Amino acid sequence: MRTVAKILARFAAIGVFVAVYGVLEARRDPIVRRIALPLADLPAGARPVRAVLISDVHLGNIAMGPRRLARIVDQINAVRPDIVLIAGDFIAGHEPSDATRSVADLAAGLVRLRAPLGMVAVLGNHDYGTDMHAVRKALRRADVTVLMNDAVSRGPLSIGGIDDSIHGHQDVGATIRAMTRLRGARVMMAHDPEIAGVMRRPFLARMLPDDAPRVILSGHTHCGQVAIPGLGPVLSLIGPRTPFLCGASRESPDRVVVTAGLGASILPVRVAKPPDLWVITFGPAGMRGAMQ
Repeated sequence: MRTVAKILARFAAIGVFVAVYGVLEARRDPIVRRIALPLADLPAGARPVRAVLISDVHLGNIAMGPRRLARIVDQINAVRPDIVLIAGDFIAGHEPSDATRSVADLAAGLVRLRAPLGMVAVLGNHDYGTDMHAVRKALRRADVTVLMNDAVSRGPLSIGGIDDSIHGHQDVGATIRAMTRLRGARVMMAHDPEIAGVMRRPFLARMLPDDAPRVILSGHTHCGQVAIPGLGPVLSLIGPRTPFLCGASRESPDRVVVTAGLGASILPVRVAKPPDLWVITFGPAGMRGAMQ
C-alpha cells in the first residue's frame, strides 16, 4: 500500500506541476513571430504595410485579465504597427454574463492600441456564444472596426472580414464581392482557418483576379493550446479536415497565417503551445525575405 501511495503522490505532484506551469505559460508575454507576405495586387508605389495579427483574447479568466491585456497592448504598440488585425474571440466563456463582466475591461484595454491605419476585427464563436451585441459595442468604444461579411479600405489594403462560421454566420461570397468593389491589395480575415478550404472552391476563386494572392489570416485553433511531446495537441479546437492548425503555410493559391492567440479557453492553461502575435509585413511581389 505504501508503494501505491507513493506512486499516487508522485502523479499528484506531477499534475500540480503541470497545472501551475500551464497557467504560467498561458499568462506569459506572447512570442512575436514575423513574416513578410508579398501582395501581387499592391498598388504601384505603395510602401509596405506593417500589420500586427492577434486573436483569441479570451478576456475574463485567469489566463487573461485587464493587467495582462494592458501589458500586451504595450507590447503591440512597441512594434509600431501601421494596422492591427484581430481575428475574433474577445471573451472567455459561453454565457451572456461572461461578456457582461468583461466588455468594459475589453474596451478600456483595446482603446490604447496605436496604429495609423486603425484596428480591424472579425468576431469569433465565443463572441456569438456570449453576447455579440455587447462585444461589438465595446469594440466600437475602442475604435475597432468590426467586419461582418464586409470589407474596408485601409491604406493600400482591401481587408475583408468573414463573420463567424462556427455559428453559421459566414458569407464568403458577400465578403469577396465587398472586397472587389474596393481598391487595394486583398487580405482576408476569418476567425476559423477552415475558411481557407472553403476559399478553394472554384465558384468563389473565380471572384478574385487571377494574379491576386489570397492571403487569409485566422486564429481559433490556439495551435492546440496543450500538447504532449510525441503525441501532439490534446485540446482539439478545430475539425479534422483543417490542414491549417498553426503558423504560416502555403497551400496554393492561399497564403494562410494562423496565430496561436493570446488567451486560453476550455482550460486556462497552455503547454508547449505558447501565446503569440504576428508582425506581418505586406509588400510588393518579389520583396526580400517574403514567403513566396
